[in-house]
Amino acid sequence: MLVAYKQPVSALVVIYTAALDVLLLERADHPDAWQSVTGSREGEEALRETAIREVGEETGLDATHYVLNDWLEQNVYDIYPQWRHRYPPGITQNTEHVFSLQLPQQVAVQLSPREHLCYRWLSWREAAEKVFSPSNRAAILELPKRVRHV
Repeated sequence: MLVAYKQPVSALVVIYTAALDVLLLERADHPDAWQSVTGSREGEEALRETAIREVGEETGLDATHYVLNDWLEQNVYDIYPQWRHRYPPGITQNTEHVFSLQLPQQVAVQLSPREHLCYRWLSWREAAEKVFSPSNRAAILELPKRVRHV
């Protein structure tokens, strides 16, 4: 049996509204673990394409219809031990590329039941407190500095 390992390169996409409400997803494999959209690059796809694909897979949204920004920021972190089996042997770190996706207002999303149990829209402060990942928290806390209110 051929094992398809994940690449240790991923996109984190913080989805938010102009009012700075943030969409969070609850992981199916770890209930009560909340996060933004995230996922590994497949093949040789560009990181922007990874972000667009993951948003579609995890929420049903077409990111090309909204404002998708590449923050040109990377986080290198240790892969949680419970997920290391998904990566090639000996791989213990992941490089995460941060993106944001602005929606005009909160929308209902279509979750992949294999990946997520439910979703919530929370204020950016509440969302930052709820996520389990330190890099996800840092990105959410950065939102007010990066978003221009018109």
